[in-house]
Amino acid sequence: MTQTSLIQFQTKCQLPTQWANFELNVFLEPSTGKEHLALVLGSIDEETPVLLRMHSECMTGDTLFSQRCDCGQQLEKSLKIIGEAGRGILLYLRQEGRGIGLVNKIKAYALQDQGLDTVEANLHMGFMDDQRSYSFCKEILDYFGVKKVDLLSNNPRKIDALTAMGYDVERIALQTPNNEHNRFYLSTKVKKLGHFSDFENLLN
Repeated sequence: MTQTSLIQFQTKCQLPTQWANFELNVFLEPSTGKEHLALVLGSIDEETPVLLRMHSECMTGDTLFSQRCDCGQQLEKSLKIIGEAGRGILLYLRQEGRGIGLVNKIKAYALQDQGLDTVEANLHMGFMDDQRSYSFCKEILDYFGVKKVDLLSNNPRKIDALTAMGYDVERIALQTPNNEHNRFYLSTKVKKLGHFSDFENLLN
């Protein structure tokens, strides 16, 4: 496979987890210096839809088990679903805090402690509600020969991004239990960012 301008393959290894033995691939984004990961399981072909999770890094949720968001739960559930299916890809994207970085995310948390919601906090600091870009993901997916996607997501912007890249996309809901600490955050994502939800308590 040839390397392209947006993303460059670096190396790969086996990554045994409690759900499956994944192939861990590392890609470098030269424009930012960020290193993105692709956990691949099973054979990937152009004809069969691939289970895909595009997961943005969340240090507090994925690593520190924060209950302020649902990120860690979604990561774990996605790996479990792909592991049970025996085939799929999880992209771990280094886009902390919807693209504003770890320090700014913690600053946004402090503003949320004062009463702002997650969107208001980003806007208050001069950012967009969501600063992430998924354009480089096409080159990663093309590297593995992906054409059709069953996307594990509640975010319509990810569906739109993949569709604009030319992929056939079907969405698979990725609901995890909400709690008293993340309910307002999840409700804001539903009401202001258009996220899908099956939970009535987030829609009221």
